[in-house]
Amino acid sequence: MANFKTIFFFSTSILLLLIPSCLAYNVVSFGARGDGRTDSTAPFLRAWMSACSSAGPANVYVPRGAYVIRPVTFTGPCRSRIEFRIDGTIVAPTDYNVIGGSSFWILFYKVSRLSVYGGTIDAKGHSFWSCRRSGHSCPPGARSITFLWCNNVLLSGLKSLNSQIMNMAIDYSSHVRVEKVRIRAPSGSPNTDGIHVENSRDVTITDSIIQTGDDCISLGPGSMNMLIQKIGCGPGHGISIGSLANGYNEAGVQNITVANSVFTKTQNGVRIKSWARPSDGYAKNLMFRNLVMRNVGYPILIDQNYCPDNSCPHESSGVKVSQVTYKNIKGTSSTQQAIKLDCSKTNPCSGITLQDIKLTFVDYRLKRPALTYCRNAQGTHRGTVIPRSCL
Repeated sequence: MANFKTIFFFSTSILLLLIPSCLAYNVVSFGARGDGRTDSTAPFLRAWMSACSSAGPANVYVPRGAYVIRPVTFTGPCRSRIEFRIDGTIVAPTDYNVIGGSSFWILFYKVSRLSVYGGTIDAKGHSFWSCRRSGHSCPPGARSITFLWCNNVLLSGLKSLNSQIMNMAIDYSSHVRVEKVRIRAPSGSPNTDGIHVENSRDVTITDSIIQTGDDCISLGPGSMNMLIQKIGCGPGHGISIGSLANGYNEAGVQNITVANSVFTKTQNGVRIKSWARPSDGYAKNLMFRNLVMRNVGYPILIDQNYCPDNSCPHESSGVKVSQVTYKNIKGTSSTQQAIKLDCSKTNPCSGITLQDIKLTFVDYRLKRPALTYCRNAQGTHRGTVIPRSCL
């Protein structure tokens, strides 16, 4: 009898282990072909709709192979928790106009309790960038993967290559965690932000490497309660808050921490940027700490006269920047102004703290020292600050 109980318990345990935690919907079973040529958009959508309507937790599975898909929207809400697992590569069509005329390539819309794992997405942006550089008439370009009006999202292990414009975007979403992602586009590719966040809250971005042609991470209006840490950034334009003052009625940015990250040969380090025009926006309660700069232009930068082209507004920024701390930031600057705080004349920056800073200028010929520049900036310094604080 004892032996029977042991065998029954063992058999039951094995059976429980074999029961899947969620129902799997393989895109190949719905007609997708991983040959790198066949349009698999419809099979992906059929797999998604079946998984999304499942009464229990469900999994959309993309096996190994290269799957071509056109612009696609995976729409919620779904009935239960849903997982999107990619072991293969999702690629854009060869003709950049197919996705370039859409704002989005892969869009998750109004989905909650979503996990996206692994794999690669390749937007094949080279021909699109060539069009942009040529000055010819080009489509506006598509973001590679976007989460719009989504909640409780995990994005883990994804590799994004060669986006036309932004690689990843998080808009009007909350409780999002992005981890272990790899983003790569050439340093000369235009407007290829790594991760852009706007009108979202409670977002964590961690353990990721971003190499791109624009900001590694950019935080637009309405970003709040964010932690960015353990990022390898470069090449690119650094990690930016802004640009702000794109319009007068604009949500503020607050409660942001950027920590424990390394910047390598980026145009900027940590940057706050706003256009010089009226706005009721703000950026406050910002912490930048434990950062390493390796041959970085403007490692610490507040630029409230931001104007990347020649159509500058030539006014004064209405964005109020306050309560910003820079702590334990060390390394080398490729510009002599290692710290530049260029604030608004009508809305001076306030509550700026420089603490334990050591930045040196990489000038092998003349051995010139690094400098600090302050305009309309109010605050204090603590500990050792190199170059000498202007606050």
